[in-house]
Amino acid sequence: MPRVGRSPRNSLNDRPSAWRLMLRRQRRLLWPAAVLGCAGVAGVFVIAAVHSLGGGVSGNAMSSLRERVGTATAASGLRVTEVVIEGRANTPEALLRSALGVSKGDPILGFSLEQARARIETLSWVEHATVERRLPGTVVVYLQERAPFAIWQNQGKYVLVDRVGQVVTNQDVSQFKKLPQIVGAGAPAAAAELLDALTERPALQEKVAASVRVGERRWNLVMGNGMNVMLPEGHVAAALDRLIQLQRDHAVLDRPLAAIDLRLPDRLVMRPRAEAKDGSATPPPSPPAGAPTVPVIAKKPT
Repeated sequence: MPRVGRSPRNSLNDRPSAWRLMLRRQRRLLWPAAVLGCAGVAGVFVIAAVHSLGGGVSGNAMSSLRERVGTATAASGLRVTEVVIEGRANTPEALLRSALGVSKGDPILGFSLEQARARIETLSWVEHATVERRLPGTVVVYLQERAPFAIWQNQGKYVLVDRVGQVVTNQDVSQFKKLPQIVGAGAPAAAAELLDALTERPALQEKVAASVRVGERRWNLVMGNGMNVMLPEGHVAAALDRLIQLQRDHAVLDRPLAAIDLRLPDRLVMRPRAEAKDGSATPPPSPPAGAPTVPVIAKKPT
């Protein structure tokens, strides 16, 4: 006779829970997963511990240790299975992957994130990069690319520059022909103020073919009809507003003029184009040898 208060053997109350049944069925998978996880944690711990030693470990020793850890953990399955790249628009993908130095199948703990980031940031299009590894097998690269700001012509060559004047690339410049064009030594570093001022004055901006840096001190605007507008050193916005007012009152930009000199605030000098023998206005004279020339990439019409 069974004891009072105790359920009979093999009753429903004696059956294990569904959770325990699942654990029993998956027991064979738990041990490899645990080994894999421990290997990953151990590898990260070893690398982090060596990094914490700072200058006490040479670069060669650190690289050798990282390679050994990567090889050991790769045997447990910690290999690169996917490389994810985010933020890439203009950086050549082949160059980016070469700079990363990691491919599918490589040990995911066998490379330096910092060194990979540094290599990627040497690419001309890349302003900033972040490289992460997500165990067990994913490497993620985040890119912040430089934004092309202008086309710079200097000594007969064309390159793209960003807003702070950093050269971005000299490849496929014609694909960015809608960008403003700047000319001459020192132009990239000084262009932001002038180009921002022109952007705020679109009616004037659309008449400008190029902006020429003179003596690394001031600007000349080369208009689409070949006219030169000489701006003063400093006070660029005020000079542009003065030019806009002259255009409204006297249509000076539509006249057959070779140049308009705005360098003096209390004086205006306009130089007409020389007349040909038939009485028509001749084009503006060619610049002296060595002087910057007007870019020919997508020259804007008047």
